[in-house]
Amino acid sequence: MSPTETNVSKTRVVITGLGVVCPLGLELEVFWDALKSGKSGVSAFDNLPQQSIPVKNGGQAKCFTGAIEDFGPLDKVLQRSIKKNQKVMCREIEMGVAACQRAINHANLSADQRDPERTGITYGCDYILTRPEEYTDGIKACFDENGVFCIDRWPTIGMPQVNPLWLLKYLPNMPASHVAIFNDLRGPSNSLTVREASNSLTIAEATAAIRRGAADVMVVGATGSRIEPLRFLHVTQQETLAKDRTDPSEMCRPFDSQRDGIVLGEGAAAFVIESLENATRRGAKILAEVVASSATTVGRTQNGDHIRQATKNILGGIIKKAEKELGNRWHVHAAGRGDIPLDIAESQGIYDCIGDNKNIPVVASKGYLGSLGAGSAAVEVAASILALQNDELFSTKNYKNPDPNCPTKMVSEPCDPGEAFVHLAYSPQGQASAIAIRKFKS
Repeated sequence: MSPTETNVSKTRVVITGLGVVCPLGLELEVFWDALKSGKSGVSAFDNLPQQSIPVKNGGQAKCFTGAIEDFGPLDKVLQRSIKKNQKVMCREIEMGVAACQRAINHANLSADQRDPERTGITYGCDYILTRPEEYTDGIKACFDENGVFCIDRWPTIGMPQVNPLWLLKYLPNMPASHVAIFNDLRGPSNSLTVREASNSLTIAEATAAIRRGAADVMVVGATGSRIEPLRFLHVTQQETLAKDRTDPSEMCRPFDSQRDGIVLGEGAAAFVIESLENATRRGAKILAEVVASSATTVGRTQNGDHIRQATKNILGGIIKKAEKELGNRWHVHAAGRGDIPLDIAESQGIYDCIGDNKNIPVVASKGYLGSLGAGSAAVEVAASILALQNDELFSTKNYKNPDPNCPTKMVSEPCDPGEAFVHLAYSPQGQASAIAIRKFKS
């Protein structure tokens, strides 16, 4: 091994900033207090046409209105830049930008604290569907006097009515692009669209960039939504949704025997990660340390076995890579979608790796949030980091009747989070990723 390779392998990467936009709030203190107290973010939708959707409740980030104040503390120049560009941001992109700006502020990564050439961003996003109203004027222009739509009118009459910048509102690379431009980040930049697996992959790629010397600081994370109108319709045809309950907070029930499907939501989170050397040099407060990552893809099966294998692959891979760094006390943050067969498969995959080890509590947080698409894993990682910071692991909300088919027992009461955690994420298609993070030790 060359000296350069040795230095790269020894580069420590730490987390110095967090930002969240989720059903439990925008401020980290509000977010943590909700988790600690068992408060749910699942409530009645107020942004979807109630008459045309099969469920009326979900994890809507009602705290985020798109007002410039929602993007966190900003100077006047940055406020003007963001407000000007909001006309080419859909809601998922706005949430992602807001989470990033909040993380940058939380890390005190002001312009005089960073080298633009060595500061970059790798951010995750769902693929985003264009809202139908983008085409409303064009379609109306193509109706004849009898109210019949004439497709031959579209090229010359309809299309010119569509805003020529419409596509910029829906490109999944735009969260990273906007944040890089707003903050003059000229280092490595990438956008990942691997559904729920995206967040850990952004952290892994950015960590690799820092360790190979391509950057000192990276902004990472993911944004997503399952409650944009067309996305909502797609999901209702592809996945089983939890039924409405009198108390919406009881709808999402990860690993519970009474679960009946997923709860749809929206959200985003972001993290500032940097080399320990850089963080120390600028006097940053260090929140945690990235120690390992793992990823896999297992072809989809009808019975969900691909999720068991994918979970076993990523968790087993993390344990092999980071057994020493994890120590004897750590927790697993499971994906815990609330899907009947996939919760069973995930639980079996976890059990295959850790058995019933009482020193490794397993928790899931979607009972508080719902499924936020690509944003789920990012918000959940933020939750576990706050648990380490506060020396308390929140309970798995609505886990009251353990499913005998799910061998891993979940945290049902607040407990010790240990010194580290492993977060697991997967898409129903079998793309999976994991990240291991521990308390910082100098």
